Amino acid sequence: MDTENLLNHLVTIVMVIDCKLKPKYANTAAEQLLGVSRHKITEHALPDYFQMLGIGASVLQGAVVDGQSLTINTVPLVTLDGQQHTADITLTPLAGNSPDSLLELRLVDQQLRIHQQLTQDAQQQAAQYLVRNLAHEIKNPLGGLRGAAQLLSRELNDPDQQEFTSMIIEQADRLRGLVDRLLGPQKPSHHSSNNIHQVIQKVLQLTQISQPQNVTIERDYDPSIPDFEMDADQMQQAILNIIQNATQALEEKGGHIRIRTRTRHQVTLGSERYKLVLELSIIDNGPGIPPELMDTLFYPMVTGRSDGSGLGLSITHNIARLHGGRIDCISNPGHTEFILSLPIKSSTSSTQ
Repeated sequence: MDTENLLNHLVTIVMVIDCKLKPKYANTAAEQLLGVSRHKITEHALPDYFQMLGIGASVLQGAVVDGQSLTINTVPLVTLDGQQHTADITLTPLAGNSPDSLLELRLVDQQLRIHQQLTQDAQQQAAQYLVRNLAHEIKNPLGGLRGAAQLLSRELNDPDQQEFTSMIIEQADRLRGLVDRLLGPQKPSHHSSNNIHQVIQKVLQLTQISQPQNVTIERDYDPSIPDFEMDADQMQQAILNIIQNATQALEEKGGHIRIRTRTRHQVTLGSERYKLVLELSIIDNGPGIPPELMDTLFYPMVTGRSDGSGLGLSITHNIARLHGGRIDCISNPGHTEFILSLPIKSSTSSTQ
């Protein structure tokens, strides 16, 4: 059996490193992670290929020198191109008199995302159930209040008094609109084949007028992404909500927003696995999201701004769910990334 060919078919990153942490061997998965050919990988020490390795170089080097095994779970990794991952790391001394060690990195991003999505969906459904009941309790007396104000207005001849009833009607309508926004879309709507980049461009046209001059936007599109089934209006709303949040985070000190589209193969969303998935990332270099908000970020009425309604991300999460997808967030000071993952369904079947 061809051992090297076998290693190159593994999804686990496998490398052999020496006591100076320089790789002597790397499989194909390692090349894909680092974005460097296996011949060039041997030119530098392993920490040089990461912005953040998640484990101290001295700890790793000490284990190699001492010939010790090492296992660390859920270690954060950031590659030189800014891609963030979470991995389980295993270091095993090679048998015999070899001073080198076998390093395995098993990316657990997808497992963590699936768990987070299931947890988010359960929490979101509980929150939506509460909101729907609350909305029902608000709308009934609100309708009665508005109707009574209309009847009273007809009985009043004094324009000054009619002004007060008009105010009651206006505020009742405003409150009803807030409740409707709070609920957001509840059912799948009519989907048609659309191009995601055309949808994004429409959103950018909408935001162009109000875009602060100190905020720049970069488009990083994959032109090979095919058209797929979606509700274009809902998708515009979802993307608009994220871009507006990024803009508001940057408007004080200025900054940069990057909109990136890519495809990923064989991805599990919820309980289904899809051959092809769109990964739309909206990245800004703002101050980041407060850590205490991360667990409840997609809940209704949760916001980090004093003037925010807390509805945008909740609605975006719901739209992603109605499209069979999910939304994830990675945030650190200087890097906040919202990732909208949507299945690209073929005319036959996309699941297996």
